[in-house]
Amino acid sequence: MPDVLVILGSKSDAAVGEKAVEMLRRFGVSAEMTVASAHRTPDRVKNIVLGSEAKIFIAIAGLSAALPGAIASITTKPVIGVPVSGKVNIDSILSIVQMPPGIPVAAVGLDRGDNAALLALEMLAIGDERIRDGLAKYREEIADQVERDSEEVR
Repeated sequence: MPDVLVILGSKSDAAVGEKAVEMLRRFGVSAEMTVASAHRTPDRVKNIVLGSEAKIFIAIAGLSAALPGAIASITTKPVIGVPVSGKVNIDSILSIVQMPPGIPVAAVGLDRGDNAALLALEMLAIGDERIRDGLAKYREEIADQVERDSEEVR
């Protein structure tokens, strides 16, 4: 059973989902990815969520982006929504961040599957020192990259 389940609203969202899965696996966290549509297959969404032992869900969707909210309405586990860019980007962003009271969804930026994974890792790190240490090292690595970039542009 995965620690994090990544649910895509459609197969076309797979590249964004792969960013999340790759980041989670980099930290040794088990992750799986599947497709289920809040509008076209609501029973599939419900069955996946209720049948999952995942600790955290990452929901990736574009257009009306109802998937994160649909998942959050079924579970009390954390749900992180990732809006997918398209012809009109604002609709998917607003669908994820404008949830009604009592059914929260965490949100990251457009196509930021990697940040969704990092947020999930931070949640998991609350009770896992190995992940906490890994995140600290990762932060050092990205800070070092900024220093190297700065040297290159001088």
